[in-house]
Amino acid sequence: MSFIFYFLLISIAAKSSHADSIPNQIHPLHPKTGSSGGHVPQINCWSWRLAVETNNIQDWKLVPLQCEDYVGHYMLGKQYRDDCYNVIAAAIQYAKTLKIAKDGKDVWVFDIDETTLSNLPYYARSDVAFGAIKFNGTKFDEWTREGKAPPVPGALFLYKTLLGMGIKPVFITGTKEEFRQIRIANLNKVGYNSWIRLILKGVNDTGSSVMYKSGKRAELVKDGFRIVGNIGDQWSDLLGDFSGLRTFKLPDPMYYIA
Repeated sequence: MSFIFYFLLISIAAKSSHADSIPNQIHPLHPKTGSSGGHVPQINCWSWRLAVETNNIQDWKLVPLQCEDYVGHYMLGKQYRDDCYNVIAAAIQYAKTLKIAKDGKDVWVFDIDETTLSNLPYYARSDVAFGAIKFNGTKFDEWTREGKAPPVPGALFLYKTLLGMGIKPVFITGTKEEFRQIRIANLNKVGYNSWIRLILKGVNDTGSSVMYKSGKRAELVKDGFRIVGNIGDQWSDLLGDFSGLRTFKLPDPMYYIA
């Protein structure tokens, strides 16, 4: 079984290397200027990232400034890609155990930001600094309007594999409804060309991300769909009601959405 998993992992990496590659280099990072004047406790950034990914550290607002370089090197380096490929390989291995019905009602829920499309080119900018600087909604909206987000490593391979198995994709995203056409164009541009539903956040969708996504998944189930899988980069993508038969968490130490 371990050999099969390793072979699948290598296949995903090889098939994804061209389509979703991001330059393996560090962009200019935010200069470490200013000081509170007090003692700044040292943080083991590897341990901090592990605690973030396991949801042991919750409701955090910013990447610790002293971990900016660490997060930048992780996100732009080989380890992030290897971690993504491992998640994708596990998801495909699980999907192959499913008995897919012929009624077209078996669906897999995908998040978009940092799950199918990567905002890493935006977060690598020096005025964003991999989440170490306060989030600026206006600037992020400007980036979204560019429609230039590349695919997350391995995600497109998962998407196409599931389609080939007869599992229908559903996108549920916190992206505002006003960006629907931009998102569709961006998804199509990088290779996501088919889905059952593309659900974006409307002006009346209030409350936490967990509440919002749980509600949208509930609507799917009410309409007769079976959620056989669910993948996201945030715990709020995966927690709550109707999360699916199995969930998969992609790495994202750049921000936290409750």
